[in-house]
Amino acid sequence: MDLQTHFKKMAANNRWSNRRLMRAVLALEPGEFEAPRTGFFPSIAKTLNHILAVDLYYLDALEEGGRGPSAFHDFVAFEDPVALAQARRVEDERLIALCERLGSADMARRVVTDRGEAGRFPELVGDLLAHLFLHQIHHRGQVHAMLSGTTVKPPQLDEFFLDFDAPSRRGEMDEPD
Repeated sequence: MDLQTHFKKMAANNRWSNRRLMRAVLALEPGEFEAPRTGFFPSIAKTLNHILAVDLYYLDALEEGGRGPSAFHDFVAFEDPVALAQARRVEDERLIALCERLGSADMARRVVTDRGEAGRFPELVGDLLAHLFLHQIHHRGQVHAMLSGTTVKPPQLDEFFLDFDAPSRRGEMDEPD
């Protein structure tokens, strides 16, 4: 499998995982979304907002939008999980569309990441995508663990890539949220 095919699959997995996770979040009892929890970002709300804000920054860099740190710093956190889920869906589709447009030459192309006072750094598109997916997986895992302390059972998030797992996800992406 070539790298761009891998990233297309990762983008689809990202959407699938986020949909499963957000369905669980939307089933939380009032107060559980924003309740203090153990984690790097000390609530489900703060962690999910962080993931989205960072996605906005990296997607802007990958699309060469020129927003730089303002893509992250101007982000207004969502207090409502329904609105956050809607914004999450938009960015998941944006990431899928980006990965669909990429060709093999794009993996070695560099785009500038503007790190504000730290400077501007040309990064490989393939490396930025790998980092973006790793970042999401890392923090989604934290939300998954936080859900263990709520009234909602954490969803299974690791049944995507294998043919064996295909029946567990068949049709899910076509279901309404």
